[in-house]
Amino acid sequence: MSLDTTDPDKSAKRDNYHVAKLRQFRNSETNTSKNSSLKPSKRFPIDRSGLRFILRSVDFVFGLALIIISSKLLNLDLLNQTLRTSLPYIAAPIIAFLGMRIGGAYRFTFNEHPLMHLCRVLWGAGLGLGVVLALSWFFKLGGEPRNLFEICAIVLLAYIGLHAHYMAMIRSLTRSGALADNVVVIGATPAAYDLIERNQEKREMNILGVFEDRLDRTPSTISNVPVLGKIDDLLKWDKLPEVDRIILTVTSTAQDRVRTLIDRLRLLPQEVILVLDLDGFSPEKTSIADIIDMPAAYVSGAPKDARRAAVKRCSDIGVALSMLILFFPFMLIIAALIKLDSKGPIFFRQKRHGFNNQIIRVWKFRTMRPDSAAEEGIKVVQTVSNDERVTRIGNFLRRTSLDELPQLINILTGDMSLVGPRPHAVGMTTEEVEVHNIVAEYAHRHRMKPGLTGWAQINGSRGPVHTAELVKERVRLDMEYMEKASFWFDLYVILMTAPCLLGDTKTMR
Repeated sequence: MSLDTTDPDKSAKRDNYHVAKLRQFRNSETNTSKNSSLKPSKRFPIDRSGLRFILRSVDFVFGLALIIISSKLLNLDLLNQTLRTSLPYIAAPIIAFLGMRIGGAYRFTFNEHPLMHLCRVLWGAGLGLGVVLALSWFFKLGGEPRNLFEICAIVLLAYIGLHAHYMAMIRSLTRSGALADNVVVIGATPAAYDLIERNQEKREMNILGVFEDRLDRTPSTISNVPVLGKIDDLLKWDKLPEVDRIILTVTSTAQDRVRTLIDRLRLLPQEVILVLDLDGFSPEKTSIADIIDMPAAYVSGAPKDARRAAVKRCSDIGVALSMLILFFPFMLIIAALIKLDSKGPIFFRQKRHGFNNQIIRVWKFRTMRPDSAAEEGIKVVQTVSNDERVTRIGNFLRRTSLDELPQLINILTGDMSLVGPRPHAVGMTTEEVEVHNIVAEYAHRHRMKPGLTGWAQINGSRGPVHTAELVKERVRLDMEYMEKASFWFDLYVILMTAPCLLGDTKTMR
């Protein structure tokens, strides 16, 4: 992506536009104080692409169910009909669904007028159903033509009504901020002002605040969005784990500043999106959703694969629930042995880093003497060989990794996944240096939920990491997993976990 501009007339026109905008938002400064404790708005539990996937699935199932119900009302028993008679009825909702997909009825863009969306539904589903009717008439399929026509009409009207409700629901969720991503903007530029101003109307994003190093030239608020401080303040902000995306808005002439900011931000686990005021970019015409969904604009991170996330979450719940039921009797026995072996609680619930660097409580069976400082992440000392803190039953649990079984609860609550980078304790150090300061890419491992097991674990990187080289190797394996991650790769890791753990008697855990 080039930062140079070539057309002098366009550059002059853009500069004049920027001057006007800068004057506008500098004059808009109010007496509102900076709000560093700003709380993110409540958000819908899935992203926009995930919602589209769910609505497509609903349409597909709804169409098939509608055919069954409609045929019953018309006294048609499709199960007892010949294939020539039943085939058009079965094909009708499927072809209508495919027609809507081809016609763009599942884009659900937030700047699209509802009538335009319904026209897409009418065009896509109507064309598909028309093809079914034409082929059925030509090849004399489906029995009585009138029955097939009536059912196709019912399907078409039902899809139009259903999508009208979809649009109303999506618009309501968007305007309330419930479907929006939590976003912070870096750079008090005219492009930032335009994004913030238009977002006041459409609410496609929850803009939590603006960060700008040049505070002497920046108002305390921009269109009621507070300027919360400099970039260093962002990196130390306690609400940073709740941010989904960081939008970097800069002018096309600030090449050195762009490079500096990108180098500082790419170490964060959040997705970083770069917005330049280049020729051809019109802040007044470009949809905010278009900017967020533009893969080429991602400097760090990548657009989410909602389909894979849905499959991964379903498999996590299914497998974790099955394992919890299967191992529950053994967990009761382990709990009793822990109470008999030493004084203290059965579980050790330690603060660890989760997805997007959020702090989560990870459940484990207690294997050491009670230590509230380690549990809270105040002072974390990694295990060493022949550690006197480890109890007798704890030594057995650590060797067999049975102490990790309670993390099935973390998986069911959504804090963890079956497979992913292992969650590290808050404040964990190696060679008296916090691990996130040893490897530049360390924060990238937090772009995915931590796992009960992982690629690093089955490749020998388990237990404590006492040297910088071991930290780097674990991060390398975690990053390798994130590149290869898929359902089948996760299944391979799960199947290899037990043989690798039980066959490894040398690695300290």
